[in-house]
Amino acid sequence: MESSDDEKDGSYGKYVPREPSHNLVSNGAKFVDEVLNGQNERCLENFRMDKHIFYKLCDILQAKGLLRHTNRIKIEEQLAIFMFIIGHNLRTRAVQELFRYSGETISRHFNNVLNAIMAISLDFFQPPGSNVPPEILDDPRFYPYFKDCVGAIDGIHIPVMVGVDEQGPFRNKNGLLSQNVLAACSFDLKFHYVLAGWEGSATDLQVLNSALTRRNKLHIPEGKYYLVDQKYMNMPGFIAPYHDIPYQSREYTGGYHPQDAKELFNLRHSLLRNATDRTFGALKVRFPILLSAPPYPLQTQVKLVVATCAIHNYIRRENPDDCLFRLYEQDHVSHMEDSLPQLEAEQLTAHIETPTVDIAFETEEREITSQLRDAIATELWSDYINDISPM
Repeated sequence: MESSDDEKDGSYGKYVPREPSHNLVSNGAKFVDEVLNGQNERCLENFRMDKHIFYKLCDILQAKGLLRHTNRIKIEEQLAIFMFIIGHNLRTRAVQELFRYSGETISRHFNNVLNAIMAISLDFFQPPGSNVPPEILDDPRFYPYFKDCVGAIDGIHIPVMVGVDEQGPFRNKNGLLSQNVLAACSFDLKFHYVLAGWEGSATDLQVLNSALTRRNKLHIPEGKYYLVDQKYMNMPGFIAPYHDIPYQSREYTGGYHPQDAKELFNLRHSLLRNATDRTFGALKVRFPILLSAPPYPLQTQVKLVVATCAIHNYIRRENPDDCLFRLYEQDHVSHMEDSLPQLEAEQLTAHIETPTVDIAFETEEREITSQLRDAIATELWSDYINDISPM
């Protein structure tokens, strides 16, 4: 169902009020001053980040000449309008009532801030390096087996609003209008790379092919690889799980053990690859505007995906201990999996179609990647058997 102009509040764990906190506020400037001069939790509630991080982002945008104070609205208030909209999934009419500005003024500053964030977005996306990620290095379940893995990739469908004449290509296989977004994620809940704007009917391999061949392309260090799920297949730079083998993201319980090397590989693969679910979960809880199609031009909707991912990375960089990120750390996920936001993404089922490769890799290259997967599985299984044999 398409969204309306009514207020739509997102949730931010226990930190977000049921309604935007604007008691007794007569205008936007006073509201913003009260929030920024109040307790840090109020800034988290309303603007989705700590106060010092909010001020630093204002300074960055001003220093680069991307935003400036106007006679009526300071940069802090301009950023506040933008963050309030994307952080509570509000429409212009609702924000007008709070900030006491016309719809045209709200829209103009919203777009100005969006374009400013886009202008510096590449500064917040860092490609993977050559070092082993600590989440692998420090975990005997994954090291040394996955020492060359730099992250995980997945596609997610974000709701989109387009004109009737444009809806055909954007209708995904579930019959919903969406854009197919590809994201490469690190294991510490950051986005290495995001490609938004593909129609919902596009396959994940089509989007990946675009990411690998465009000017601003996905970078994979030599000799490294990303984990991908069963919608993809083994290719140079990407390792998928074994098909027709159980694939789950929780350790086995009840005394059951993996029966062979492939089953164990799929288990460890899935435990690592759920970094994408946790990263998307943190993103959508912080920015619930991504949960429904906002009534903006298509290009604005595409920019919003990239901009929210960039701000997500900025907050993670500046404050790794941010309260929301803590909820999605690996140690806490098992206690909250049932409450994670529902992602409009491809879900794995018992029947999985074999993906068709439309990326130009030689058969020999794909075979080398399959051999690498087999070698990892064999080493995993050998150590696993040795570990449990005395029991």
